[in-house]
Amino acid sequence: MKKLPSEFVFIVAALLIAAVFVHSVYILHIRPVAEMTLKIDRERMAEDPEYVADRSIYVVIKDYEQQATITLMLWALAIMAFKAIQQRREAEVLESELLRLPDGVKILPEDTREYMRQVESLPIDTRGLLVPRALLGALARFGATRNVQDASTVAHGICQSEAERLDSDLALLRYIAWAIPAIGFIGTVRGIGDALSQAHKAVTGDISGVTEGLGVAFNSTLIALLLSILLMFLMQQLQQAQERRVLDTETWLDQKVIRNLQARG
Repeated sequence: MKKLPSEFVFIVAALLIAAVFVHSVYILHIRPVAEMTLKIDRERMAEDPEYVADRSIYVVIKDYEQQATITLMLWALAIMAFKAIQQRREAEVLESELLRLPDGVKILPEDTREYMRQVESLPIDTRGLLVPRALLGALARFGATRNVQDASTVAHGICQSEAERLDSDLALLRYIAWAIPAIGFIGTVRGIGDALSQAHKAVTGDISGVTEGLGVAFNSTLIALLLSILLMFLMQQLQQAQERRVLDTETWLDQKVIRNLQARG
């Protein structure tokens, strides 16, 4: 049986954990506190028509749309943390001396197998990172063709492919960033619909149903937009870190590897 990719397993597990955690917090704490707050506010309004209720965060986030958007936000944060850890591993490998090449020593075509064995001796998960893959590709091509330009082309081609892969891997985060305000808009529509369904009571002087419906509409929009702004900022930082890591790898290959290749002794 083919083993599932660890990232896919993590993404699915993160979604389940986020959903269970947020739902538990809502059931056990947020909704009970929000209901108690609303009950107290209604009682005080009945006693004092001029009473103005304080804006409670529990009331703002108590609805199902806010619960869904918070769940998606935690899921996105978990995915970004996973990718940030991967980027940190890439940085650690980049900072290490994979070839252990002394100053002034050139790499000849007949020496490539020895240096490739140094890289191939790394753990499997480390060999799958960008730096070892690009290094192995450059050394293998140089050993086969004895052409420095070919080795450079292969190394930079692997880096560009990695940049494209990293960009495509952000598709799920982009979907979440789109889904959060979309769910907030659903809450807006639902709240306005509830308010309109209670409009006949407002004629008699009971506007509680209308205000609660409008509260759902405005609160869901508010939370969704705030979370969307935060998520887009964090995504931008992650994307910049990924792009910077690819550029750093290309620079390292040029300075530490390609410039030390020598086709003839």
